[in-house]
Amino acid sequence: MRKIDLGLPTYEESLFSTEEQRQEAKLEKVMKIPIDEIHSFKNHPFHVRQDEEMQKLIDSVLENGILIPVLVRPDKDGNGYEMISGHRRKFALEFNGAKEIDAIVRDLDDDQATIIMVDSNIQRENILPTERGFAYRMKLEAMKHQGKRTDLTSSQVGTKLKRADDLLADQVGESRNQIQRYIRLTYLVKPLRDMVDGIHEDGFTIALNPAYELSFLTIKEQNELVQIIQDTLATPSLSQSQEMKRKSQDGSLSPDTMMDMLLTEKPNQKEKLSFKMEEINKYFPRSYTPNQKKELIIKLLGEWQKKKEKAQSR
Repeated sequence: MRKIDLGLPTYEESLFSTEEQRQEAKLEKVMKIPIDEIHSFKNHPFHVRQDEEMQKLIDSVLENGILIPVLVRPDKDGNGYEMISGHRRKFALEFNGAKEIDAIVRDLDDDQATIIMVDSNIQRENILPTERGFAYRMKLEAMKHQGKRTDLTSSQVGTKLKRADDLLADQVGESRNQIQRYIRLTYLVKPLRDMVDGIHEDGFTIALNPAYELSFLTIKEQNELVQIIQDTLATPSLSQSQEMKRKSQDGSLSPDTMMDMLLTEKPNQKEKLSFKMEEINKYFPRSYTPNQKKELIIKLLGEWQKKKEKAQSR
C-alpha cells in the first residue's frame, strides 16, 4: 500500500526543537559517511540509553530511514569525523544493521560545536539531572570563551561574561540559580550523581537541593559519605546536607559526624531499626549489596513469622 504524506513530522523530525533546524538541514549538502568513521563528541553529556524512547526511534528509522541527516565535523587529528548532533540516530541505524549514515559535514570550532551539540539535545524529554548539569556547564563555558574572543576590552569582557548566565537562562527557560544548581551536580562523585539521577545500583536517591549542598564537600568527604550511606541505608536530608557543607567548610566534618547524622531520625521519617553493618556482615557473602542484605533479612523474617504462626496454631 502506498504511503500518504500528510505533511506531519515523523517521530525523528519531532526531536528537533525548531523548524529552522529542519530547514537548515535540508539546505546543506548531505554526504553518505561510513558509520564506523564517526566517533562520539568528546565528553558528550547525554547518554544513549536503550529505553522506550530509543525503541520508538529504532522502529521509526527501520521504517523510514533517517529523514534528518546527522551533523558532524572533521576530526582535528584526521581520524574520521566527530558527531555533533545525531548520536541517537546513529545508534538506531547501527542497531538496524546499517553501515552508512546521511551526514552534513560542517567546519566548527570547539565552542561552536559544543553549543550546537547542547542545543540539539537539551530540549529532549527524559534528560537526567546530571546530564543537564554537564550540558549547562559545557555550553556556559563555550559562551564565555566566545565572549573573550569577540570583546575588545577587559570591561567589555566582564560585562559579557556576567550576562552569560542570564543569556543561557533565557535560552533554556530556567532561572540562573537553577542552572547553577544543576551545574554543581557535576562536582559530585559518580555514586552520588547516580543517586541524584535515580540510577544507583542499590536504589539510593538524593533530591536536587540536598545534592547541591553535598557538591561542596571535598572528594574524600563525598566518598566517605557514599560508604556511610551504604552502611546506614539512609541518605541525608536537605538540612543534614547543609550542615555537612558547613562542617566541611570549617574543617570539622568527619565520617563519625556523618554517620551520627544519618542515624538520626528525620522529622518526616517513620521509626526504623538501625545497626552497624559490621555487626551483620559476617552472615552474608562479601558480594552482597546493602539492598540484597535488607531483602534477605526481610525474607527470613517472613519465614520466621510463618513458622511462628504455624506453631501457635497447633
